[in-house]
Amino acid sequence: MSAETRDAYDAVAPLYAELFSDVRRHHPVDRALIAAFAETVEGPVADVGCGPGHYTAHLRELGADAFGVDLSPAMVAHARATYPGIRFAEGTMTALDVPSGSLGGVLAWYSIIHADPDGVPAILAEFHRVLAPGGHVLLGLFAGASAPEPFDHKVARAYRWSADHVAALLRDAGFEETARAVRRPAPGERSFDHAHVLARKA
Repeated sequence: MSAETRDAYDAVAPLYAELFSDVRRHHPVDRALIAAFAETVEGPVADVGCGPGHYTAHLRELGADAFGVDLSPAMVAHARATYPGIRFAEGTMTALDVPSGSLGGVLAWYSIIHADPDGVPAILAEFHRVLAPGGHVLLGLFAGASAPEPFDHKVARAYRWSADHVAALLRDAGFEETARAVRRPAPGERSFDHAHVLARKA
């Protein structure tokens, strides 16, 4: 992730938190997938690219031992202030401060979209490193064609990915795909499909 992405999210942290922190207003398909993920994982869960911490807190409400990691200091500060009983840390997706094989799950909910496509395999390799055998990763993405497509994200440069392409990268990184969902945009959302891929460390 770039300093540009970090600075862009720092600049909008209060507004972003105001707009997106109420999980009850999120799409029911998204909430169902997060709930299924929380029920599936065993062990600690890293919410990577956690933003203001709303899904980290939601995972804990669902019974997962979740903590948050984000590139943006402003987002981490907001998350710590809003959810003082949860651990949040600054960090990058390619160098998580977590021992190898120590996690039961990694949630990357619309966070790898900001990575340069050439850097995504290294991110998935890091997720594989920190997960215990049988651990799960859940990715949330804006769906696109077969190749990653840049688009005008409202905060920072981002890419749309096809579920097939991401699933292939996950396989290359040592994961087995266990489920996926593609949904249409809801009223008020951008006119892009949404893709979600759940995979297990083989």
